[in-house]
Amino acid sequence: MATDLQVETYSGYKADERPLRFIWKGCRFEVTEIADRWYGPDHEYFKVRADDGNTYILRHQTQGEDVDAWAITAYRSAG
Repeated sequence: MATDLQVETYSGYKADERPLRFIWKGCRFEVTEIADRWYGPDHEYFKVRADDGNTYILRHQTQGEDVDAWAITAYRSAG
């Protein structure tokens, strides 16, 4: 679903601990809230609300060929 996605992250006790902001389709979004977070075998998922009021599911590849790749797997408009 996501193309041209860039994610800037906070790195604390580990690298890419959580997303801070992302650029998608030429627009920059600040993450205002991490509503949920869960783990899959090869991915981490973050349900975030952005400064546009919308909710996004960001997937971070943690293992395999595309390690550190990010994707938007779901999007829900606030309006």
